[in-house]
Amino acid sequence: MTRTVLGLAAAAVVAAGVTVATGSYGSAEARQDAAPVAVAAESSPVGYAAQNGGTTGGAGGTTVTVTNASQFLQYAQASGRYVIQVNGTISLSGMQDVASDKTIIGVGANGRITGGGLDIDGVRNVIIRNLTFTDAGDDAINIQDGSTNIWIDHNDLSGANDGLLDIKRGSDFITVSWNRFHDHDKTSLVGHSDSNGSQDQGHLRVTYVHNWFQGTNQRHPRVRFANPVHVLNNYYSDIGSYGAASTTGAGVFVEANYFENVKRPTSVQEGSSPEGNIRESGNYLVNSGSIVTRNPGSVAAIPYSYTRENAANVKATVTAGAGVGKI
Repeated sequence: MTRTVLGLAAAAVVAAGVTVATGSYGSAEARQDAAPVAVAAESSPVGYAAQNGGTTGGAGGTTVTVTNASQFLQYAQASGRYVIQVNGTISLSGMQDVASDKTIIGVGANGRITGGGLDIDGVRNVIIRNLTFTDAGDDAINIQDGSTNIWIDHNDLSGANDGLLDIKRGSDFITVSWNRFHDHDKTSLVGHSDSNGSQDQGHLRVTYVHNWFQGTNQRHPRVRFANPVHVLNNYYSDIGSYGAASTTGAGVFVEANYFENVKRPTSVQEGSSPEGNIRESGNYLVNSGSIVTRNPGSVAAIPYSYTRENAANVKATVTAGAGVGKI
């Protein structure tokens, strides 16, 4: 069992605000390195949500446009495939279920959900895109109870009472991409309890790619049990406590992210949880602390092919492309 802090020789330089790239490009995944990527929305998810049969949401079903909560819930909770276009502000109360085979997508930059949140509970094949979530009384989005093939993409999330995006209780094959998380404390939890290993082991596989964590405090993500979770090409700016954390034996691959004004880019122990494991490669640090790793060889290989952008370019790519109104 080893615990390593990378970049100690460069710590004084980093503290002075000079950029430092850390890590190597020698991992075994089927990966291609790339120059700056074009800012364009994918038509289908990359990473884990593309596995296990893929994630298509309501494609091939009926397309409807909703402007109020009653219309929204009618279609979000219906059986069958629906593409639900949200035009305007939907005021919800509490956590509201979303059924399988749904795409919920904002129109332009106008789609908003406020007051309540979406509960993706024991379902399959759901896409949430291009929506602004504010002031949820609990979580903004909660994925739980074995939900699979979920794509959370190009949303703007802030100000929930609990988490902005929590993934737990055996859920699996999830991609979180191009979202802007801001002005919040507990951002994104993967695995809700240290005592839930019997349900979570072998599951909770998530890809976080091209997200902007802006002025948030912790859980970007905070992971239990899952191995691996892939944290790729995200931009972290002005983070209060820590960036990505691995606990309770989880395996997290932190790859080619841009950390700016982040005291602790990674963590391998939080709260009362036992330590987890982190492998890192190619990250970029600006006025930030060092990358902490632990048992990198125990972090499972990423099982899909992907293109990795050079971390030095990630800030420009993500700030131009993340959030609503970009698809």
